[in-house]
Amino acid sequence: MAGHSKWKQIKHKKAVTDAKKSQTFSKIIRLLTVEAKKVAGDINSPNLRRAIERARAENMPNDNIERAIKKALEAGGEKMEPVIYETYGPGSCAIIIEGLTSNRNKAAAEIRHILSKQELELSASGSATWAFEKKDGVWEPKNTVPLSEKEAEKLSQIIDELEENDEVQDVYTNAE
Repeated sequence: MAGHSKWKQIKHKKAVTDAKKSQTFSKIIRLLTVEAKKVAGDINSPNLRRAIERARAENMPNDNIERAIKKALEAGGEKMEPVIYETYGPGSCAIIIEGLTSNRNKAAAEIRHILSKQELELSASGSATWAFEKKDGVWEPKNTVPLSEKEAEKLSQIIDELEENDEVQDVYTNAE
């Protein structure tokens, strides 16, 4: 009966949920840092306010939010810049990948690697954004593409793998 205690099971489940929460918090901190730098810490800015609301939606403590904003205003630190990658997924659905990175080449290589495992390639800039319209900082599809169950499952797997990357903030698709 060694290793079958209830505490062990709880410990392993907690480790998994803590790892996911940590990854989510680190993505949100990057977003808060970039937005706070853009507006010099003005909390009334719509983009910074939206980032703070996103942090609160993920149950991030206020101390962490304030610390991220304060850190962004300090001199030095790495400069984060937004990047957008485009591709076409299963069933010819358009995919937009938004990210924040301090190294564009590294981020592009990581995204390319993830997509190549799924037999996909990065597309040229503008090749997928035509199918979307940006409203309030969110890409909304102009038209949608129907997918079969198998294609939808593969798309879901691709999106999950992309979102596991630390530099990817959001993934948008025009699939139904």
